[in-house]
Amino acid sequence: MTVVRSGPDAPPRTGRHRRSRRRAVAASVAGALAALGVLAPAAPASPAPAADSPAHRLVYVANLRGNSVTAYDPSTNAAVATIPVGTAPQGVAVSPDGAQAYVVNDGSNTVSVIDTASNTVAATIPVGRLPGPVAFSPDGSRAYVGHYVNPRTGGVDVIDTATRTVTTTVLVGSQPFGIALTPDGARAYVANLLGDSVSVIDTATNTLTASIAGPGVRSPAAVAVTPDGSRAYTANFNSGNVSVIDTASNTITGNIPVGSGPGSVSIAPDGARAYVANQSANTVSVIDTATGTVSDTVAVGATPVGVLADPAGGAAYVTSGRADTVSVIDTATNTVTATAATGRNPYGLATATVAPAVTGVRPGHGPAAGGGTVTITGTHLAGTRTVLFGTAPATGVTVVDDFTVRATVPPGAGGAVDVTVATPAGASPATRAARYTYEYPFSGFRPPVADPPAVNQGRAGRAFPMKFSLGGDRGPDVIARGYPTVRETDCTTGEPLGPPTAADTPGSSGLRYEAATDTYTYVWKTSASHAGTCRLFTLGLNDGTTHTALFRLA
Repeated sequence: MTVVRSGPDAPPRTGRHRRSRRRAVAASVAGALAALGVLAPAAPASPAPAADSPAHRLVYVANLRGNSVTAYDPSTNAAVATIPVGTAPQGVAVSPDGAQAYVVNDGSNTVSVIDTASNTVAATIPVGRLPGPVAFSPDGSRAYVGHYVNPRTGGVDVIDTATRTVTTTVLVGSQPFGIALTPDGARAYVANLLGDSVSVIDTATNTLTASIAGPGVRSPAAVAVTPDGSRAYTANFNSGNVSVIDTASNTITGNIPVGSGPGSVSIAPDGARAYVANQSANTVSVIDTATGTVSDTVAVGATPVGVLADPAGGAAYVTSGRADTVSVIDTATNTVTATAATGRNPYGLATATVAPAVTGVRPGHGPAAGGGTVTITGTHLAGTRTVLFGTAPATGVTVVDDFTVRATVPPGAGGAVDVTVATPAGASPATRAARYTYEYPFSGFRPPVADPPAVNQGRAGRAFPMKFSLGGDRGPDVIARGYPTVRETDCTTGEPLGPPTAADTPGSSGLRYEAATDTYTYVWKTSASHAGTCRLFTLGLNDGTTHTALFRLA
């Protein structure tokens, strides 16, 4: 056989490789490719899922002819990012810790590494020719990428995810089109589309230990392993069935008829059901794994090429290559509850649980009574359910988009608190940027100093006790960095006549607190050279407020 690249919905090739592929690919595969060549407008989006929809995550969808990845948020039924990658991205997998998405670029012979925190490409890894499928080891230390080697042989590159380099290549059957690892990471099962076989790799030694084939099994395009590791299921594109492999003996124990052109398979997290995308039938077959029969058939968009049962349960996501959409199936009812637009020809997909992060709170301070509206900025905020100021919940929480949330501040005591955003995926971490300060109950300077518009009279060179209360002992660090300051002003207009300078203190004196009278005192030592001028004393507090007193010095 002289085929270099083939399979359901494979990207087009140029030159000799494209011509040889066309000679060898079966008619049903060619039909699926032809269907994808005629693009339909994206279907209108359905209403967003209810708040009690499956756990919040991002679904990363590789857009084969869009040269991009769509990050789709099921909680809002909308894309939150479109990430440019290499040419003809096909397979995608998310690392077990959710931090990275590996996207295989079939036309670029590379893997794009997406940082899921920023939804940007952090690195690009060269791999073998015409790569397609990708899967991570359970511990995330390795990634496995299938690719073309020669017309009769495929390869699986083993990537060290710490160094982002290929450490070895394991030769398998022709045209590896799907990869799945057992839960213990000991074996990798590789579906060989043109080899009509499933290769088994010992991941400890990176050697081929078995090749599984059987009658009635043609063009295995995808493989999935059950959560208990006892069985592997392969979607056989040209035989319209799904094979069940006993992983203990590496033998096929049965073939389950499904729809026409099955090209993808995924197992529910409880192992009770397998979901199969039938490209030529525009349906998803639901297999009862206990009985080995199809229990339901769900109609989806045109040419469904990828299916993924959410590892958190409750939903299965389906990419429809001709419709340019992703559909959400409620696995309790096996009905489509939402459909959203993607890029051109969506193909592989993977999910990531991404917790929110807060990068800013504006304004950053307000009165202890609360009631003001703040704008919270950050990432992965679309699924926000609650906002906490310290331990107090905010009201009026409004999600603007994935990067912005607005909320009404609850009452609180004076001082700084962490602002925490919670989504079904988790809570945002505490950072300096995610803080809000309740203003201290500053009621003005105490005698002998009066607040503006009064002008305090005094002799230059003397010290003034600047006394105030903050409604209790707030600790020694209540004054903001760079304060207090003194600035010369016009005695008639109050206009500044020079830049602010640091307010001096006599000797070793500075800020002190007296509990008996609930009084903070800062002693300001004036300069004799200030005689005949007016000076504005400004006290800045770490709650973001400033307070002033005006002096005329004789």
